[in-house]
Amino acid sequence: QVQLVESGGGLVQAGDSLRLSCTASGRTFSNYAMGWFRQAPGKEREFVAAVTWSGGRTFYPNSPKGRFTISRDNAKNTVYLQIDSLKPEDTAVYFCSTSGTRCSGDGCYQEQYEYDYWGQGTQVTVSS
Repeated sequence: QVQLVESGGGLVQAGDSLRLSCTASGRTFSNYAMGWFRQAPGKEREFVAAVTWSGGRTFYPNSPKGRFTISRDNAKNTVYLQIDSLKPEDTAVYFCSTSGTRCSGDGCYQEQYEYDYWGQGTQVTVSS
């Protein structure tokens, strides 16, 4: 059974940085791409970042840009999301997910249907 467990969320102030972690079990972690999505209250879940199975390529949406960095450590079965200069509009539940899709184009891994397992999410709340 595949399990994804996010951690690292919390209540922070605008301008702070945060690193979210997601640890996977139940499948060979290094064989799969990993992604982060977020969902703010009353809004649809949106793509934040993704990384290929090797970590060799990362993907980000046009917005937000620059403040988010995804990385992975296959030895620890963990993917990370570094968020810098947090803003109140970053307040959301952040979910990690895993994808068995092999994709090499520029727009890869940005759609929810490309992912097959999801974590329960970790809440990030940014106060102004």
